[in-house]
Amino acid sequence: MTQLFLPLCLASLVLVFTRAAPTCAGIEFDAITPDEKGNQLFFKDGYLWKGFRGPAQLSAVSFNQIGHVDAAFRMHREGNTEDHTEDHDHIYLFQDEMVFSYYNQTLEEGFPKKVDQVFPGVPCHLDAAVECPKGECSADSVLFFKGSEVYHYDVAARTVKTKTWPQVPPCTSALRWMEHFYCFQGNNFTRFHPVTGVVGVGYPKDARHYFMTCPNFGHGGDRQLPKCSEVKLDAITSDDAGKTYIFTGSHYMRLDTIRDGMHAFPVKRMWTEAAGGVDAVFSYQDKMYFIKGDQVYIYRLGAHYSLIEGYPKTLLEELGIEGTVDAAFACAGEHTVHIIQGDQMLDVDLSATPRTVTKVKRLLTTKVDAALCGPDDVKLFVGHTYYKYNNATAIVHNQFLPRPYLITPSMMACRMQDELRIPS
Repeated sequence: MTQLFLPLCLASLVLVFTRAAPTCAGIEFDAITPDEKGNQLFFKDGYLWKGFRGPAQLSAVSFNQIGHVDAAFRMHREGNTEDHTEDHDHIYLFQDEMVFSYYNQTLEEGFPKKVDQVFPGVPCHLDAAVECPKGECSADSVLFFKGSEVYHYDVAARTVKTKTWPQVPPCTSALRWMEHFYCFQGNNFTRFHPVTGVVGVGYPKDARHYFMTCPNFGHGGDRQLPKCSEVKLDAITSDDAGKTYIFTGSHYMRLDTIRDGMHAFPVKRMWTEAAGGVDAVFSYQDKMYFIKGDQVYIYRLGAHYSLIEGYPKTLLEELGIEGTVDAAFACAGEHTVHIIQGDQMLDVDLSATPRTVTKVKRLLTTKVDAALCGPDDVKLFVGHTYYKYNNATAIVHNQFLPRPYLITPSMMACRMQDELRIPS
């Protein structure tokens, strides 16, 4: 099967620099931050790179009045009107003793200002800064780094706590990406917990293996995304938190992370026991069900997914069915999972004990790879195409297959080709 995803350092996260670019032998950014659209911005010596490819430009071309940048972050404060979130999605750039606030790359009136005027208790001449939204920190916060000290700033309360994290080295720049936090120092980076400062095993790591293209390092070079015509999903589902995941081979991708870019990771990173690929996945009542062969793994939704004690169990024991499964989906607010096996769709009542098949109906296609029930429709994925239905009932009541739609780069990481056509 053709792999849709690249490993952690996939093409969309690979940096290719030209014009005044730091070399792979000694790369060290002054600051890194996403903009309000999710494009990563990299600052170095008065220059700016937008995104992961392309030439540099003077920082002042996009952010007027700015030269070199010591630290940068994008404010995250969605909240509601009582939370005073008028600064949500603003970009803050720090230069010596001053801070600049931009919205849509336009400098706000009254800026620049002294750092402590805007962020009381935060020192000037910072080394790095990174946003920490509520849920990842106890409240919407910003982490400021200077030397060996970390200033944890509560945005709403406008208070700061100074911490020393012995496991985190001095940061030259910091980045929040895919709900993880990274401290960069030269060629190296360290992933840390934003509340405790605890560092995972195996850090620091060389950024050239993950975050940039360098000869003879990691997954750099001329690796390209596969053609959209090569796409073949194994499974797709949305959990109760609104996160949508697709699975192919031993990797998965979150599709709701457009602000951070869409990136692929090994399945074992999130669901250790389900590593190596899955046949079908569906979500039901804060749980995610993985079907691998004749085994069912159930994970409980939380800060991290955790396998429920006693699992895996057999398909027969858990869902009352036997044989291989091609796809499965469950619609939000309903208690039925629809299991697709060849040209049949089996309905299983998840509220019953024991669970048994309540309906079996014939499908018009026998090649379904994955299925997803969303808020507006149900999609059945077949190769690099998919079919849309108003609901699960329409799948078996239609006398003819609806017209297929193409999977495109806007949906997932693939590249469109001119010769791509809807199959007859």
